[in-house]
Amino acid sequence: MSPVLALIITNAIWGGAAPIFKFALTNIPPFTLAFVRFFFASFLFIPFILKTNVKKITFRDWFQILLGSFFGIFINITFFFWGLQRSESINAPIIASTGPLFIFLFSVIILREKPRKRVLGGMLISFLGALLIIASPVVFGGEKTNVAAFEGNLMFVLATLGYVLSPIFLKKVLKKINPYFVSFVSFLFSALIFLPLAINEQSVWSLSKLNLAGITGIIYGVFFSSAVAYFLFYYGLSKIPAQEVGIFTYLDPVTAILIAAPLLQEYPSVYFIIGSVLVFGGILISEGRFHYHPIFKLFKRRTETKLIS
Repeated sequence: MSPVLALIITNAIWGGAAPIFKFALTNIPPFTLAFVRFFFASFLFIPFILKTNVKKITFRDWFQILLGSFFGIFINITFFFWGLQRSESINAPIIASTGPLFIFLFSVIILREKPRKRVLGGMLISFLGALLIIASPVVFGGEKTNVAAFEGNLMFVLATLGYVLSPIFLKKVLKKINPYFVSFVSFLFSALIFLPLAINEQSVWSLSKLNLAGITGIIYGVFFSSAVAYFLFYYGLSKIPAQEVGIFTYLDPVTAILIAAPLLQEYPSVYFIIGSVLVFGGILISEGRFHYHPIFKLFKRRTETKLIS
């Protein structure tokens, strides 16, 4: 499979995850859902990792896998679920689209790269768009000021930070170790971290309370958002530059809105629309190469193939 197509499918699934998990969290607690999701999803990879030569995996490799899964799964999912309990699900993928902004900041602050004016200008526009969406519940709420929604939006920011940090630790490892094994270890390790938190939730929730919403979240989480999406994400990450992975998050908001409208009756506000335009417009300006976008490369290759045939 093309790594570009793999990442397109991944982000289509993750875009739909926001409204589906928000629906599920009306029934099942966040850490219980997270534990069940990743624990059972890890077993799906066992048939594919039996021939993995574990002895060739160095201590540094193990450390990078665990660190990548800590940020990419535990930190990301924890704040993502907390955010969904407080804010609208359609905000999550838009805020996640600011991932390139974090990458830009890391490159300037940590790697000491010199910021280019066009990139800096575009990132500032994206930042203003994200800030508009994040702050709108308290700044433009009037008498309906929603502090919880504002807190939820901030949690989406922290979830995005975890997602952005993950490829930094996993990129080199995925060149040596197959994505099946990395997925298995990441899922099992994350499930073990979620376990004590899930056990603590059993004082206020039990399996007998599980209903259609919770079951839907578990099925979608185990098979689609975890097993399929993370494997395709790791596969795509192993084939293309890490800096291009964040580009595919642009697809998430489309899926999220299409599902959130009928499922949760969530519809974009005027501030959401303006903020989204600023976010994507800023990223487009900073990249300055829309026609080189990997998604368009995929369609270009397909078109050329059809013409040849």
